[in-house]
Amino acid sequence: MKTPIQSSSATRNPVFRIIFSRRMLITFFLGVSSGIPLLVTGSTLQAWMTDEHIDLAVIGMFSLVGLPYTIKFLWAPFIDRYAPPFLGRRRGWMLISQCLLMLTIGCFYFRSPGGSVWAIAFLATFVSFLSASQDIVVDAYRRELLKDEELGLGSSLAVNGYRIGMLISGAFALFLADRIPWNCVYLLLAVSLLIGIITTCFAPQPEGHAIQPETIREAVVGPFIDYFKRRGALEILFFILLYKIGDVMAGSMTTPFILKMGFTKTQLAVIAKTFGIFATVAGGLAGGIILIKVGIYRGLWIFGILQAVSTLAFSALASAGAYYPLLVAAVTFENLTGGMGTAAFTAFMAILCNKKFTATQYALLSSLMGIPRVIISAPTGLLAAHIGWVYFFIFCALSAIPGLAFLFRFKTWQEELHPQHM
Repeated sequence: MKTPIQSSSATRNPVFRIIFSRRMLITFFLGVSSGIPLLVTGSTLQAWMTDEHIDLAVIGMFSLVGLPYTIKFLWAPFIDRYAPPFLGRRRGWMLISQCLLMLTIGCFYFRSPGGSVWAIAFLATFVSFLSASQDIVVDAYRRELLKDEELGLGSSLAVNGYRIGMLISGAFALFLADRIPWNCVYLLLAVSLLIGIITTCFAPQPEGHAIQPETIREAVVGPFIDYFKRRGALEILFFILLYKIGDVMAGSMTTPFILKMGFTKTQLAVIAKTFGIFATVAGGLAGGIILIKVGIYRGLWIFGILQAVSTLAFSALASAGAYYPLLVAAVTFENLTGGMGTAAFTAFMAILCNKKFTATQYALLSSLMGIPRVIISAPTGLLAAHIGWVYFFIFCALSAIPGLAFLFRFKTWQEELHPQHM
């Protein structure tokens, strides 16, 4: 029972009431569940293998177990087409993937890299497949659960939950590994998946009824036909590729830049890797709240410009030298604006998806979003070495202009994108 103080506070603060609504809390905890498995097969597993004195070449090859995350769109149509006989099309698949994840991660308790590296490789690959499958269906469920005007805040809460899940399986797991055996750490990580299982069991069915593809052919081909029928389809794809390209390029070289400027590894860990994460979380939450007020269209403009300006802060740091307060300011500003931009960007992609093909379309669009991170980031080190840090970050800031320029075409997309919420 709410006290008079609680009730009056909630009434006075509608934003607070929205954040702590049932739908938003479910979105957040499903984000946590999605984030936990990522580092189970990533840096945390690499740390365990290092402790087991596994050859570095073998450890490096284990990066391939993350391949399912990049090709998840290949089986997304099956998730759109088929529905389990319980909990509906989305919640059913979520529960299946979460239960299998908990069991598979729990199997690490009985194996170790030193004893059977091939068994660990198989388990890690299967975990990645199940985790990517969970991501597919959680993203689809979030699109169908939230109203269009809630997608900005909902996306930011999901992303922030994802980051907290990564902290659980990353920093917290490493902390535990100094105190208990690695196999016990992985058993606890398996138990942590109860967060997702419990959330799924108590999550509501999305309002309305999304039409399910009738055939597997429709599930595979239909998302492409549906997408390219819309006005400005190619323009939107280029926008997705370019919107965060400057931010991604700068981010790929932030760590070597900070170290080469003369800052210590401890300063890097405290400011860039720890404090920076909290700044990103705060930026994502702030971005989601702002989107409720200004809409996605204005949010993309505002946050895109702020992202470019924040990149220039690193150029100023390169000019000033190893000045610690300026490092704190630059990292804070960059992570805040990056979190805001991601909130608007993910909400925009969610609105693009037809609820009939949500899983497939969102998986495809999010894969497209990841292309600059892999391809465009590759030559950034060479570019920085050639033109210097000051001009490199200026170049990254200017790289935001093409993506922002596509927003002038937004009016041609509006009819297809629910303009009342833009």
